Amino acid sequence: RYSRLHHVCEAPGKEDSVINDSRPYEISLVDSKSCKEHNDALKLTAGNSEGEISPYQPRPPSLPRLSKSSKTGSVEETVRTRRLRNSQESLSDPAETGSSTDSLKEDQTVPAPGVAMVRNHNSNVRPLSAVTTRSPGFRDRGNSLSEFESRPCSQQSDPIDQWVRSTKVRLSPVQPTGPLPALEKSFASATLRAANRIDRDCLDYSVLAKEKLGERLHRNLSDSRLLENMGSDSASVNSLRSTYSVLSPIRPQDVRNRSFLEGSVLGNGALLGAEELDRYFPDRRLGIYIATWNMQGEKGLPPNLDDFLLPTDSEFAQDFYIIGVQEGCPDRREWETRLQETLGPYYVMLYAASLGVLYLTVFVRRDLIWFCSEVEHATVTTRIISQIKTKGAVGIAFTFFGTSFLFITSHFTSGDAKIYERILDYNKIVEALGLPKDLPDTNPYRSTPSDVTTRFDQVFWFGDFNFRLSKDRVDVEAIMNRTVEGDMGPLLEHDQLSKEMNDGSIFKGFQEAPIHFFPTYKFDIGCDIYDTTSKQRTPSYTDRILFRNRQAGDIKVVKYTSCSSIKTSDHRPVIGVFHVKLRPGRDNIPLGAGQFDRGLYLEGIRRRITRELKRREAMKSQGSSTICTLS
Repeated sequence: RYSRLHHVCEAPGKEDSVINDSRPYEISLVDSKSCKEHNDALKLTAGNSEGEISPYQPRPPSLPRLSKSSKTGSVEETVRTRRLRNSQESLSDPAETGSSTDSLKEDQTVPAPGVAMVRNHNSNVRPLSAVTTRSPGFRDRGNSLSEFESRPCSQQSDPIDQWVRSTKVRLSPVQPTGPLPALEKSFASATLRAANRIDRDCLDYSVLAKEKLGERLHRNLSDSRLLENMGSDSASVNSLRSTYSVLSPIRPQDVRNRSFLEGSVLGNGALLGAEELDRYFPDRRLGIYIATWNMQGEKGLPPNLDDFLLPTDSEFAQDFYIIGVQEGCPDRREWETRLQETLGPYYVMLYAASLGVLYLTVFVRRDLIWFCSEVEHATVTTRIISQIKTKGAVGIAFTFFGTSFLFITSHFTSGDAKIYERILDYNKIVEALGLPKDLPDTNPYRSTPSDVTTRFDQVFWFGDFNFRLSKDRVDVEAIMNRTVEGDMGPLLEHDQLSKEMNDGSIFKGFQEAPIHFFPTYKFDIGCDIYDTTSKQRTPSYTDRILFRNRQAGDIKVVKYTSCSSIKTSDHRPVIGVFHVKLRPGRDNIPLGAGQFDRGLYLEGIRRRITRELKRREAMKSQGSSTICTLS
């Protein structure tokens, strides 16, 4: 069948008897890839191996073409060119007015008479004109077929080149009409996935450390700062989280060499080192929620403590919850259980201490208990003779990563004119509070033996300080009535605590956030009216939260306000939210090894489940209907 083609390839000297064309040409070998493409294109026209002849099977011409201008050749070429033009117009016509049948048949078009088929070393058959002459479609991929057809006839190639073009049509790429809009870093696309992206957390961090010295490696897949320099969407992040764990992978060699109880005294690889700190706190900021409340010794607790610990105006919950209570309820365990029930399963009680009716409780996120040291506490009583210890202080200290914390709640002497006695209470507490005990001082060169607050990096002191407003009640109420938009400056001009702090006689080195709430003392129980008893006590800012840090700017105030919805006492609770700077540490401290009050945790969760079941049952019984159910 292809004997004549073999004859042409084996006897190049007889090419003039096959092709009577005056144009010079040359034969060049093509690579195996292009030969394979042309071979696949001719498979449709080759027929099967049983000898069946396809109507479009290429066959050599019976007689050599004598002239281009012969009548028969011109008619056949005209018909073939017209069919080719119609098929190409059907591909380029946006209205699709062309014939799709002709377009499909054109891929199997018989080569023009007189086209020699050349066979290379891979035995792939391809027309000679595809090698000798390059069509505009191969020279310039950006040109469309419509542009080629619109050229003058003198600039268009012959029908042989048009047949080559039709065997592998290349459509022009769509070019934008104007500049593309800037791509935002956060965009929504359900089709984008991160399956083919290798995240830096999946690589060996030691290799990356060698390649980029000095660059901090973020190994937390949920860290949003990984996406700062790349365009990404929520779908990609969700796909990544579903493929990989949020926790970093651990190599067997690390498991063999590492002990969480002993750890490493070096910064590299330590449990409290920079690597773990950056994994849990990429910005090295810890959220602390502090609440202080004088409960007035009431046995009945508020039915709901959500507004006290989880206010709705906060976007996120915090990492630490520190609650200090003065004149607490008689059942301290019940109070702690109510706190656990309110905070839920995300938090565990790290430690609790008390002095009489002074309660101090520390709750932390359960994921963070491994990075806490052993917790220490101390108490100081300012009334030794009194059998019921109502005045004094309770302190709790521990180290979190490389930052040491001290939390103190206290109750000072009451009375409008007893400023000096309250200063004595403060001095006795800072001198007698014996902390730390076994915990190492993170900066002993800046510590003072006579002041416990200088021995820790971050100190929070809160409670009922009992400092009053040195003004008559009538004048105070007149100032409060003139107060607009939370400007409490006129009231604070008469505040005893602010005056003593400015004079340096108390709370040396401490700061307080600006006050934008009304005085929290003294109210009638159950309402928002200040004291209507015969004593007619002056409204005052007795409940305060103060803080001190070793490095300036380590503590940032997020919120400082009062909780007006808790009305079971003559005091309103005061809450503060702070962001505290953290520093990496070394595993040279006694670690807490994840200890917490497990019994309290289980009891709090059991109460939450019981409360939720009762609520659903009540809603089901009250909102049931034959038509619908209200929820």
